[in-house]
Amino acid sequence: MRPRDTSPEAWKAYLQLQRRMSPSEKLRQVFEWSETIRRAAAAGTRQRHPNAGDREIFLRTALINLGPDLYRKV
Repeated sequence: MRPRDTSPEAWKAYLQLQRRMSPSEKLRQVFEWSETIRRAAAAGTRQRHPNAGDREIFLRTALINLGPDLYRKV
């Protein structure tokens, strides 16, 4: 589904690029996006808790990502 802020021409070009990518290239891109999102989430947590250390940031971010029930189980 095309995002509202993307022109039909740009969306068509994007889909063509996606179709040309090999499965391994697509998987690499997924991992890159995941890492970018993980870093953005950690940066947001660090902004909300500027005095927290790396371990606390990791744990607070995990709590947000996993939810309280799964976080406790892990």
